Amino acid sequence: MSFSPPRRVLIVVENLPVPLDRRVWLEATALTAAGYEVSVISPMGRGWDKPYEEIDGVHIYRHPAPPEAHSGALAYAREYWHAIRAWFRLARVVRRERGFDVIHGCNPPDLIFLLAWRYRLAGVRYLFDHHDVCPELFEAKFDKRGLLYRVMRIWERMTFATASVSIATNDSFRDIAIRRGRMKPEDVFVVRSAPQVDRFKPGPGDPAYRKGAGTVLGYVGVIGQQEGMDLLIAAVDHLVREMGRSDVHCVIVGFGPTLEEVMADVAARGLEAHFTFTGALYGDELLAALNAIDIGVAPDPKNAMNDISTMNKIMEYMTLEKPAVQFDLTEGRVSAGAAALCAKNNDPKDFAAQIARLMDDPELRRQMGQAGRARVFEALSWDYSVPHLLAAYERIFEKVRR
Repeated sequence: MSFSPPRRVLIVVENLPVPLDRRVWLEATALTAAGYEVSVISPMGRGWDKPYEEIDGVHIYRHPAPPEAHSGALAYAREYWHAIRAWFRLARVVRRERGFDVIHGCNPPDLIFLLAWRYRLAGVRYLFDHHDVCPELFEAKFDKRGLLYRVMRIWERMTFATASVSIATNDSFRDIAIRRGRMKPEDVFVVRSAPQVDRFKPGPGDPAYRKGAGTVLGYVGVIGQQEGMDLLIAAVDHLVREMGRSDVHCVIVGFGPTLEEVMADVAARGLEAHFTFTGALYGDELLAALNAIDIGVAPDPKNAMNDISTMNKIMEYMTLEKPAVQFDLTEGRVSAGAAALCAKNNDPKDFAAQIARLMDDPELRRQMGQAGRARVFEALSWDYSVPHLLAAYERIFEKVRR
């Protein structure tokens, strides 16, 4: 009788705490359900502050969140150094208590390969989970390239060189892994981010979010420099003041480094009556807010990063049968199909015009919402991603055994 040792995985993520990071949590629980032993290293935050806990069979080891860098090389160095020290410290704990055969690194930053190097001689393989294109993220955030951009290109190249297998969130990212990362096509798998349709269900929502408005817009996601919140506010301003559409309210769900700036912009324009900022919402509270809206908005501007990124918010609107308005982004069109209207890139007035079009046409809203949910069920739900995730793991464990 043969004995197969357990397949042990260590997932490392720096950007969000787990299980708050929904993509990482879906991956971790899918692997656990498939018989893998899964440990996760993540930062603390947003109420997830226990140094260790086991949830649904996943062993989570957390460290205090590093100070988030907004600008400057020194600030980023402090953030990354804090995170790197925590990874190495907690990896020793996981290695001693549970062991691992694969390190699954989720960027940003593109530095988890350093931890993979530490355990490479012990036979541990590295699987790179490509969440963000970090060089393009830097360019979008600071509107320049320069030395730090070139450094990030080097880190990206070293990450791909270290990885035995890479998983990409879409085909644009897969192309980067093959073209820029020089990975073999057979070692790169597309694992799309998507909500679980059995939990993300359309419903009546909480009418209190509507504030009595005839049309309610909704935004969910990070509130940061590259998400285009300034364009959204300008669009609502134009909609209300120039187009006379005062019967509109906008619900903003999320948190991020520029939240206070966004709220100040709303106040300076005298638009407080047209906006509700909920902060972070999860589970049933998130569904209560998003199900109350009529139109989902994705104001992410066209730039080198956003054009090739899959926006989780679009997937969530589609799953809840909400039509969306976005700018004309390559991967945005791939995801949404007929479920979104595309405004002229980075033009808040045209963004407002597309919102007004949907405000005036309830039947179009209904058709787009139905098309979006059908598309999720037919091709984009998490159920379609799980086989690709497991195939990537079969591939890397073939290499572990070599």
